[in-house]
Amino acid sequence: MEKFYLTTAIDYVNGAPHIGHAYEKILTDVIARHFKKRCNDLYFLSGTDEHGIKIQKTAASKGITPKELCDNNAKSFTDTWKLLDINYNKFIRTTDDYHEKSVQLIFKKLVEQGDIYKHSYTGLYCQGCECFLNEKDLTEDGLCPDHLKKPEVVSEENYFFKLTKYKDAIIKHLKENPDFIIPSFRANEVLNQLEDIQDISVSRSISNVTWGIPVLDDPEQVIYVWIDALSNYITALGYTPESQDENFKKYWPADLQVIGKDILKFHSIYWLAILMALDLPLPKHILAHGWITIDETKMSKSLGNVIAPADILNNFELQNADALRYYMATAAPCGKDGNYSDVDFKEKVNAHLANSMGNLLNRTLSMLVKYFDGEVKEEFQVNDDILNITKNTIDRVKYHFDNYEIQEAALAIMALVDATNKFVTDNAPWTLAKEEKMTECGSVLRTVLEVMCTVASLIEPFCPNIAKSMAEQLSYDINTKYDDFKFDNIKNGKLIEKDQITPVFLRIDSEFADKSKK
Repeated sequence: MEKFYLTTAIDYVNGAPHIGHAYEKILTDVIARHFKKRCNDLYFLSGTDEHGIKIQKTAASKGITPKELCDNNAKSFTDTWKLLDINYNKFIRTTDDYHEKSVQLIFKKLVEQGDIYKHSYTGLYCQGCECFLNEKDLTEDGLCPDHLKKPEVVSEENYFFKLTKYKDAIIKHLKENPDFIIPSFRANEVLNQLEDIQDISVSRSISNVTWGIPVLDDPEQVIYVWIDALSNYITALGYTPESQDENFKKYWPADLQVIGKDILKFHSIYWLAILMALDLPLPKHILAHGWITIDETKMSKSLGNVIAPADILNNFELQNADALRYYMATAAPCGKDGNYSDVDFKEKVNAHLANSMGNLLNRTLSMLVKYFDGEVKEEFQVNDDILNITKNTIDRVKYHFDNYEIQEAALAIMALVDATNKFVTDNAPWTLAKEEKMTECGSVLRTVLEVMCTVASLIEPFCPNIAKSMAEQLSYDINTKYDDFKFDNIKNGKLIEKDQITPVFLRIDSEFADKSKK
């Protein structure tokens, strides 16, 4: 695999980041870190969406400019992603000068070739969706189904994009590429939405919306939402209709675009049509993840159950984000909704990261010190059966990531950890030592430590800090590519001293964890 380009949705900066935003970024970062071990060149894009009437109104209510609001809130997003170890290559803001200029040129090109036209229109406009809705889209009470608010009747002369022109081509693409949308069952939803698709408004009158990118040669109109926001995936790479940077030539089309299921329509219909109009290749896959509920209840400001990622880290006094990363990345099967609860969080990370994985490494290294003074001897041999399980696990994890089944990949890793724990129990190295069967005892320990090198590599996308600690105690290169895996990582000779053995993850609310925080 030569290159891999993946993107997240760009978050609207009208508010602060919550764990719903974090779920998408963690999921994408885990995918990115995995494929970085399998390709020569990976590029990961994230960013913020910063135009529109909601920004304009919120800024006015606070007595600041829209740009000041965007600057403040964009920083809260970048600070949060840093806290969560989100390792993107570029963070785009739609207020970046280069993006605004590129969007203007894209808009101009589409006008010139007849894909965008001016039209007087009266329709039902939802500010939350930032688009016009058909009456059939509304609830029985006439509300937007996503925001549960009544759309306003808007009459304006705007620019419209000829979405209907590309309807048949989009349907053809979806039917010929059943794996384009992940999970595949969501493709039927999109096909149903395409049946009644209409041309879409892509500008607003400056008399109603001032906070947007001006239309070239028409100062009474600002470019609105779709051409602006969706184009970020190519403008970030240096695309304009007039020229394309090397990054665009190298990375486009995207290998994977990760978005929430609520904006799938815009990415699988609007975005494809825009790309077709620009005569550009389509992304290879779109992953539409589900939502995160809180204690089985949808997040809502009115319910007061919106949780910031930093609050979870602070509440549990966690030193890094690994536990939250692992929990969120494994919160749901591919494309399904997940749930967060404090109780489940504590139980899951304690069971998986501390009891199963961390304890396995810690007690194995401790036995190596106790019985062999931390030295691995030449006569210690790796068990072939557990080695074969390890090799099969690598293939399983790669398969699950190839299908973007991230929860399933984590479960495969933990199944390997469980199998290794069983191997230790079945072979009882402490009994072998007592019986003075030292070569057999050492072979058991070497086998476990060899497996843990693989576990460290496989778990690193989820838990980079834990993996680093594991690798350091094993004298293992955590950056090893999956294709370069060898099963002779544990070298003969001195491996570790007693005082170098440290728990890779302390149980939440454990006595030792409490002491370490003081």
